[in-house]
Amino acid sequence: MKPVRKPRLLAANAVAVAFAVVIAFPLYWMVLAAFKPEDELLSTDPRPWTTAPTLDGFRRVLTVDGLGGYFVNSLIVAGAVVVLSLFMSFLAAVALTRFRFRGRAVLLVMLLVAQMVPVEALTIPLFFLMRQVGSVAPVFGLNHLGSLVLVHLAFSLPLAIWMLRGFVAAVPTELEEAATLDGASRSRFVWQVLFPLVAPGLVATSVLAFIHAWNDFLFARTFIISATENQTLPMAILVFFSPQGNDWGAIMAGSTLMTIPVLIFFVLVQRRLVSGLSGAVKQ
Repeated sequence: MKPVRKPRLLAANAVAVAFAVVIAFPLYWMVLAAFKPEDELLSTDPRPWTTAPTLDGFRRVLTVDGLGGYFVNSLIVAGAVVVLSLFMSFLAAVALTRFRFRGRAVLLVMLLVAQMVPVEALTIPLFFLMRQVGSVAPVFGLNHLGSLVLVHLAFSLPLAIWMLRGFVAAVPTELEEAATLDGASRSRFVWQVLFPLVAPGLVATSVLAFIHAWNDFLFARTFIISATENQTLPMAILVFFSPQGNDWGAIMAGSTLMTIPVLIFFVLVQRRLVSGLSGAVKQ
């Protein structure tokens, strides 16, 4: 006979399910709206289902000029941000956790403060900064994908460093001492021992960095002014907004298509996200 679950556990599960439903409902409504015909979308009596699903919204999105280029540009920006943020944040987390130096506490506080500043408040200063950077290094200037990579990297690193600090600190120092006794150098310990152990933290930060860079519209709209060949995927949805009326079916269809790469990326890394530190340390 199976034991009866505690009421407290059942209540916690019920609350978790309720939160999951609330969080998932906007996603469900977006996907539903992508398949709804125009008359149902503009109806004053919205219903959480459709009686006549259609693919017209997806057809209009897929016929946008330069859609493939927009997709490749978004993939380049998001991929570059993920790789660079993982590499730099890992090294910074190791330095801030394993070394003691003057100004360490101040640097940690500055990383935390950087997360408190609203992105909108920094957009205009960053615009002028990217214009100045472009005069020295054109690849990182306005109308270039390098400007988006640089800005997203600046916003992703503080959070990534803070997250990885906890994973690096959780690795026992005895492992480093044992590796040193076995003749391993510090660099070999960092890359062959410490790096695999903090894999769950690396995966978590990579997911956040990818989502932030992939879904960005504000910076792409601000920094890519005239070079249409360097515009990213969110800019493709902008063509369906007009003073005469918005094409909500195409907008929802485009938003649905944009979520697919994020879901694929999460599926590819989720096994590393749930496995990891405790099992690796036991080995």
